Amino acid sequence: MDEADLELVKDWLTRAHQDLRAARILAVAEDAPLDVAIYHCQQAGEKAVKAYLQWRDEPFAKTHNLRALVIQAATLDKGFDALEKPAGILTPYVSAFRYPGGSYEPMPGREEFDEALQHAQTIYDFVLNLLPAEARP
Repeated sequence: MDEADLELVKDWLTRAHQDLRAARILAVAEDAPLDVAIYHCQQAGEKAVKAYLQWRDEPFAKTHNLRALVIQAATLDKGFDALEKPAGILTPYVSAFRYPGGSYEPMPGREEFDEALQHAQTIYDFVLNLLPAEARP
């Protein structure tokens, strides 16, 4: 892997980490905007899996479908199979609460957010543990 591709992997992971951080910060704010925080959980998982696919030099679609990305990654590493269900839970959060008139009412509660954050962290940690030190931010 050349240096430019390695930097792209690190950038995906850095952005995933920042999404996890943003989710946590938002979740502890007064009158926490959990709808926005849960979006960042989905984004963290998505960006982590894209980092893995980039590291494997595996082209991926420009998509927010985290479940589809995990299924693609599972063709390269069967460990991703265990992440399909969590990815399926996170996938709708990319848009579920972001636009009016959605079918995801009421807004997410603390329990739903906590579950989403745990799934996002699990995906991020799984990907990080697959990558060598030089591919990590």
